[in-house]
Amino acid sequence: MTTGATPPSGDLTKHDRRLGILLAMAMFVLVVDTSLMNVSISAVVHDLGTTVSGVQATIALEALVSAAFILIGSRVGDFIGRKKAYVLGLCGYGIGATAMMLAQSLTAVIIFWAIIGGLGASLLLPAMQSLIHGNFSGTAQKKVYALVGAAAAIAAAVGPLLGGFITTYLSWRVGFGLEAVIILIVLLGIRLVRDAPYTGPRVLDVGGAVLSVLGMGGVVLGILVWQEGGEAVGVLLAVGVAALLGLAFWLTRRHRAGKATLIEPDLFASPAFRLGISGQMMQQIALGGMMIALPIYLQMVFEYNAMLAGLSMAPLSLSMFAIALLAGKRAGKRRPSTIIGAGFALATIGMVILVPIVPRATSGWYLVVPLVLAGSGLGMLVSQLNNYTLSPISEDQVSEAAGVNSAAGSFGLSFGLAFAGAIMLASLSILFTTMAEHSPALSAADQQKVAVALEEDAQVMSNTQLDALLADEPPEVKAEVLRINEVARARALQVALLVPILAGALGLVGALRMRRLPDPDPSASVEGMALG
Repeated sequence: MTTGATPPSGDLTKHDRRLGILLAMAMFVLVVDTSLMNVSISAVVHDLGTTVSGVQATIALEALVSAAFILIGSRVGDFIGRKKAYVLGLCGYGIGATAMMLAQSLTAVIIFWAIIGGLGASLLLPAMQSLIHGNFSGTAQKKVYALVGAAAAIAAAVGPLLGGFITTYLSWRVGFGLEAVIILIVLLGIRLVRDAPYTGPRVLDVGGAVLSVLGMGGVVLGILVWQEGGEAVGVLLAVGVAALLGLAFWLTRRHRAGKATLIEPDLFASPAFRLGISGQMMQQIALGGMMIALPIYLQMVFEYNAMLAGLSMAPLSLSMFAIALLAGKRAGKRRPSTIIGAGFALATIGMVILVPIVPRATSGWYLVVPLVLAGSGLGMLVSQLNNYTLSPISEDQVSEAAGVNSAAGSFGLSFGLAFAGAIMLASLSILFTTMAEHSPALSAADQQKVAVALEEDAQVMSNTQLDALLADEPPEVKAEVLRINEVARARALQVALLVPILAGALGLVGALRMRRLPDPDPSASVEGMALG
């Protein structure tokens, strides 16, 4: 250990506390980043002169890049050193945040925030985990994991409120500027970090790496291309599914031949691990679906600014934070599978209640009760899923297992963001066109104009935006199109909510299967391992 090493007692030295705080600051930025984008959709659309669908696709792309490369990012850290990977990850995220301050087009956001920032996250998360293991031990290690985990939980809870406040009263660019400042502070303290050497084999499974990127990337990218009306959607989806199946075959074959693999296939021998990562994926699909569909609804239907959108989403994030803490402390002798099942059931009930409320709601207050229910259910999952998934894994494999767990969650989040957004826009287009064609108030010529306008500007639009687009139309035509828009948007959101509802239902089925298994033994080595 170096001068600042953890003493045998496990107490945190001054050096340890400073390093722990810097690691927590980095995690805070990682988690709050997406919340800031979600509540700022309307402002970003206005400032960059783009569309809601374009911003939504960019948010999903950032999560996708992180998910697709996180397993490779972990191996990169093994090759070049975890400290270097940590620095590169911070730099990537810092470039993304800085670009958001200066961006004048969606293209810049896609390149620098979604792609470079996403690659930064894929390096940063696994490197951070390894560095905590390498710089702390015993009780001090648990304290730092708790500190970093608390930073992530607080960021998830206050992210919508903080992002909404900054966007409304300052600018969304200021929010990303503050992120860049925090990252700079963390980088200035890099001398406090002692590298965590890797002693395992330094052989890269190139085939596994390529298949993992093609698999996760192909599926989500296919959805995003479909949303934007592109071609070759079927090819992309087919490539993604085939690559995921090929990855499973590839890993098994290389493992039997005694060769290095991207992921250790033996990890999946544990039924608890398989069900755990499946539950993690379903939880994140549900969360991603709600976190993209509801902010769009609040900003485009109610025409809320970022602050009001953040306040309206607060019941979800705050209840998730509070229940996660409460369930973690008060679980007692209750089986983890019971709490996980109750969490999926509660989250699904909350999302189902939203469906009939959506077309009747006139403000965010209508969403409070179902969002509290859904957030409470998700909080129960947060408190149990990581430890349930990683507890049966041996000490020498727990770091790799945590990477797989994080990759499953990141893929679920990107899939939920992409699929719920794509379903919403596709439903809006179909419903709008169908209702216009069957409207007695619109002539055939008016219907043709609506069809052409929709084909050119197919997106979720507020009535104010649509009113400006219809400025030259007769009052009766304008009124009818606005009415159709109101009805179509509400129904499109209802359809989009089916994505997180289905994920919650599948998660509940998995939890029932968990109950048939013996509970895995709790393991102190996995506390806080799944940082992402």
